[in-house]
Amino acid sequence: MSAKPNTDEKGEFKRQSSSFREIISAEHPIYKPASGRYWLYVALACPWAHRTLITRALKGLAPVIGCSVVHWHLDDQGWRFLEARDGKTNERHWFDIAGGINSASSNGSTPVANIVDSAHRLLIDGTNEPNYGHKRLSELYIKTDPGYDGRFTVPILWDLETCTIVNNESSDIIRIFNSSAFDEFVGEEHRRLDLVPRPLEGQITVFNSWVYDKINNGVYKTGFAESAEVYEREVTSLFHYLDKLEILLDEKYSKLEAEYGKTSQDKILARYFAIGDALTEADVRLYPTIVRFDVAYHQHFKCNLATIRDDYPRIHTWLKNMYWRHEAFQRTTDFNHIKLGYTRSQPQVNPLGITPLGPKPDIWPL
Repeated sequence: MSAKPNTDEKGEFKRQSSSFREIISAEHPIYKPASGRYWLYVALACPWAHRTLITRALKGLAPVIGCSVVHWHLDDQGWRFLEARDGKTNERHWFDIAGGINSASSNGSTPVANIVDSAHRLLIDGTNEPNYGHKRLSELYIKTDPGYDGRFTVPILWDLETCTIVNNESSDIIRIFNSSAFDEFVGEEHRRLDLVPRPLEGQITVFNSWVYDKINNGVYKTGFAESAEVYEREVTSLFHYLDKLEILLDEKYSKLEAEYGKTSQDKILARYFAIGDALTEADVRLYPTIVRFDVAYHQHFKCNLATIRDDYPRIHTWLKNMYWRHEAFQRTTDFNHIKLGYTRSQPQVNPLGITPLGPKPDIWPL
């Protein structure tokens, strides 16, 4: 997410490198595991933050690591928090025990045109910041490093004890959450879940590498291109790799179909994942981009050579499988934050700030 993207003289989008890359472990001299010590700051619109929310939920860390959600509208001063006007609201209520969005979700009946950028619906448009009363995410960066001059990005994994950012790189944060660092604070079911099992680590690394560069970041390189030549090159590359993903998932589905039979969809879907026969980090890192594709990237970033729902049947089946059969994916996905966040926060892409209503439904039934 970026209100003013980094582009070079050729009009190519360049992503900023993360500045804070510490880990949490029993062996670390400062950042040691503890319940209630660490805090996660996220935007529900942001795919990079989304992957950390999914992992936090999957690993049962919602009661262990608190969470604050910035407002979906990213203005020229960066991400902002809402104010708890009654002085009592604790944004932990935003997430239920599963780590997902509660019944106050913004996916309601309010017409999108009636939702203004300054909307102040606590626990719907965002949360307050209860630890310091900050109004802006940038204050956390300055508190950590008064001389910081980079972008103020989400996610942030924060240490309440030392009052500093531990890590602001999403790929690191999900590895921290997946590690055994917090095992003593969660149940056996969550301890058993390993998103990067050693036998599959090599395959996951290779998969993540091209998915990140060509798909996760590919939609941004397409949408933020500032010349027709750059745009056409990047959109062509993006769909080339979506084709590659479709072939990979088709091969996997066909093998499962041959094993179980075409009528045994439940058995097929129980093993239908990007890598291996169980949920892994590969699924967690791919999902935030694919779930945003039709509702945001297709029109907003001009990624309109095809849609997932109409042109990539195996990717579409995988997406529905993730969303409908895995609570951590569904309950951390807020389509209003996604649609509003992109279309209202990037005036260089969408100058009028009009949010398209379609496609409908946001995601098809399984």
